[in-house]
Amino acid sequence: MANMELRQLRYFVTLAEELHFGRSAAREHIVQSALSQQIQRLERELGVRLLNRSTHHVELTPAGAAFVVEARQILDHVGRAAQAARNAVATPRTLRVGIIDAGYDSMPQILRDVQRRLPDLTIHQVEASTPDQYRQLADGRLDIGIGRASQTPPDIDSELIRLDPLGVLVPNDHRFAAQGGVPVSALSDEPLLFGEDTRSPEFNQFVVELCRTAGFTPTVYEGTVESNRAAADLVLQRRCVLCVPSSSRTSGQPGTVWRPLIDPATSYPWSLLWRSGDRSAHVTAVIDSARQLARRLGWLRPAVPPPDLTPGPSTSTVISGGDEPS
Repeated sequence: MANMELRQLRYFVTLAEELHFGRSAAREHIVQSALSQQIQRLERELGVRLLNRSTHHVELTPAGAAFVVEARQILDHVGRAAQAARNAVATPRTLRVGIIDAGYDSMPQILRDVQRRLPDLTIHQVEASTPDQYRQLADGRLDIGIGRASQTPPDIDSELIRLDPLGVLVPNDHRFAAQGGVPVSALSDEPLLFGEDTRSPEFNQFVVELCRTAGFTPTVYEGTVESNRAAADLVLQRRCVLCVPSSSRTSGQPGTVWRPLIDPATSYPWSLLWRSGDRSAHVTAVIDSARQLARRLGWLRPAVPPPDLTPGPSTSTVISGGDEPS
């Protein structure tokens, strides 16, 4: 049995279907004598006669009838194995995307555009901090992510796609609500609500760095929340104010108002993140969609103060530690 070849099985199954050496040889694109030799070798290997032959007639023996059933199954299994191997290197139909929080709208807009282009693509979104995304991208659990590209590992590529104006969420009757923009220095008198460091360490650090550039260390509200609704409730209770980018859906909560930070006007840098050298079709589709949206929606324009509150020529900043717009 050790010398049995797949081609012999294929030749025999074809002959069992045609019961004619000439037609079978034509189907297999070999000469009739070669087909006959391979069938004879198969019979010698098995030690049984598979066919009864005469000048004008070919029929299966009982052994041949039993053998053809198993031979077909073997060929079917081999075919499935070959297809599985090809599928493993083909473009996947699943995209695994890392996001910081479902409440930010940059990646949802990008993925809607990708889904429009690739309607059969299945997209899975995974909430993870930027450091966690780095790890999951590196080990293959994620295909692409989004976050602030500071201290990016060497095995991760990134591209800046959005400079997201930073502001504060306050109750409608808060003193900041009547202002067109809130100077960063004014936050020194307010407790700031931060997300848990395990979920948003890079954003928390960004806000701390911003406050320190304005000459103070922020007072951090001691409580934490895990949802936009809970954050808005704390703001409404006047326990704290919340620093959020303009893309956060928190800024639309009833009873609250979002005001941009000024002096300096500040943008939070969002970058796409992916494994270095990954040029797969679906990762490329996400990058292309993000670039088009950035151009169309002006995502890479730096934050500027409201026109009536422009304090001077040098009042816009991005604390990125990552990519610069090109």
